[in-house]
Amino acid sequence: MALPPGFIDELRNRSSIAQVVGRKVIWDTRKSNPAKGDMWAPCPFHQEKTASFHVEDRKGYYYCFGCHAKGDMFKFVQETENVGFMEAVELLAKEAGMTMPARDPKAQEKADRNTELAKATEAAVSWFRLQLKTQAASDARAYLERRGMDAATLDRFEIGFAPDSWQGLWDALIAKGFKDKDLLETGLAKPSQKGGKPYDTFRGRIMFPIRDPRGRCVGFGGRAMDPNDNAKYLNSPETVLFDKGRSLYHHGPAREAAGKGQPLIVAEGYMDVIALAKAGFGASVAPLGTAVTGDQLRLMWRITDEPIITLDGDKAGQRAALRLIDLALPMLEGGKGLRFVVLPEGMDPDDLLKAQGPGAMQALLEKAEPMVNLLWRRETEGQVFDSPERKSALDGRLREALKRIGDPGLRRHYADAIADLRRALFRPAWTPRPKGQWKPRGFAEAQAPLATTRVKATALNGETLRSGLIVACCVRFPHLIDDFEDQLDRFTPRDPDHAALARFILGTTTRDPAALLDEINASSHAPALESLLGLSHLAITPFLIGDGDPSRAAECLEEEFAKQNAARAIEDEMAEARQDLGEITNDEDATLAYRLNEAVRGKHAALKPKGEEDAEQFGETSEARAEFHRLLSTAGQGKKSRK
Repeated sequence: MALPPGFIDELRNRSSIAQVVGRKVIWDTRKSNPAKGDMWAPCPFHQEKTASFHVEDRKGYYYCFGCHAKGDMFKFVQETENVGFMEAVELLAKEAGMTMPARDPKAQEKADRNTELAKATEAAVSWFRLQLKTQAASDARAYLERRGMDAATLDRFEIGFAPDSWQGLWDALIAKGFKDKDLLETGLAKPSQKGGKPYDTFRGRIMFPIRDPRGRCVGFGGRAMDPNDNAKYLNSPETVLFDKGRSLYHHGPAREAAGKGQPLIVAEGYMDVIALAKAGFGASVAPLGTAVTGDQLRLMWRITDEPIITLDGDKAGQRAALRLIDLALPMLEGGKGLRFVVLPEGMDPDDLLKAQGPGAMQALLEKAEPMVNLLWRRETEGQVFDSPERKSALDGRLREALKRIGDPGLRRHYADAIADLRRALFRPAWTPRPKGQWKPRGFAEAQAPLATTRVKATALNGETLRSGLIVACCVRFPHLIDDFEDQLDRFTPRDPDHAALARFILGTTTRDPAALLDEINASSHAPALESLLGLSHLAITPFLIGDGDPSRAAECLEEEFAKQNAARAIEDEMAEARQDLGEITNDEDATLAYRLNEAVRGKHAALKPKGEEDAEQFGETSEARAEFHRLLSTAGQGKKSRK
């Protein structure tokens, strides 16, 4: 709705931000100066004992020096009442005695009609609640009592009962003066296909009123008392008031509770929401169908940035999670996400609260997982990746999923997280046991270099120069990323900047050189790129400068990856030799010296570039020789000590 010019200014003139804020805070009389409109109070947006929340009444703004919350009176009402801008305007206008601008005639006519229909649904709420107290509802009352519903809960959630009669509600509301079309348009009754009197939509069911954020009853959900009924739960049909794909059960109270800091919990049904609210989790809602819709997701994100989806611990709950992932991926954006709680097998929130209490639910909420974990689990759980084909198929599925994320920055972070999980699964590092055996260690541990292998950032050894060349080729010619994806996935440069860039470009879907550079510069890896481009040997590499030569870059990558694989194999051989230093005997001296000599010679050969170039330019030959002599010296010292 468009507001006429000057309406907001007039509302500002009639309202005082100090009065608006004063309803939510207690002013600090020692710091405040009401005469100048200079007011101070403890901040209503975060826990504090001192008065760091400042209101300048004459300027119409507030600011917190603690949490940095700021805005005008409209923003304050939005934040404290958890409402939208127009709703905040309506609340302030009502308090200021101003009439909201009239809508166009058709819109006003529609609003008036909706008001009349809402009167019919409210009358139905009262009638259903009255029926729950009758003899016909004895079984329904017994069921509700078994589910832990006391009288206070029944009143709080306005739970009622629809008797098993064809025209009970129809006759009652017609007698109150409601028209036939009112009951038909609200979905409370259905026309007879045989030409008779319309009949009640809900019969023999426990009734749950569904209210919109403004508190109007727009529809109902009914639970069948007959176990043989085809529909255990039945919702009102689509009407001008009710759209189940755009509605949430318990929306208004949940929005208010979330505005006070409670996490928004999304459960499956009415009983779960009621149980959660009774246990103190007031910010709980439920979708009104078998699956969450896109519109319902947007409603949740208007309430909070990270709704927590509770999944029943059965296969149906898991399938619902998988569907929700596919729905949410294209809608994700920075700051708007989902977290998931998987309940114990065979339990829903109501069962868990009854069996273990609110503490157990709180513990699960605190461990809620981000959606990227559920995505990874969906693609990997219960599968064996013992062949290149299966690993490649997994990569393809993950790439397709990531492509669906529209936000480029968020897509990069998802790619980074998936890359970490993938490496942990496929590429365990290796570290020796104390007894000389070998065992795998996790990816996170493998990332931390040993103290003896750390080098200064300014020291450019051969390995750093080669890893820089590999990353530079991929940045200069991004189409090569797909061709060398497997090698890049196994690529573990020791230089942290090169490692970060390699992981970033492996996760991106950008294949345009200029766009890739822009993407990197817009990320946290911009300093790493600047450092890479500053390497002097890249500035004189012919196929990287000018128009470049992608075919020669591809040849370079093949050669460098081959060298790296050979060098790592030799390092493993030398590591095994080091292990043997503490266990050699006099008769094994010659064998050990031979092994070390062959290892160093192999390393030299592996690192030597093609053609006439000397390996000295990469700084490796002298290092290899020095390592050989050091190991022999160590072996000799070990021999003397044993003697």
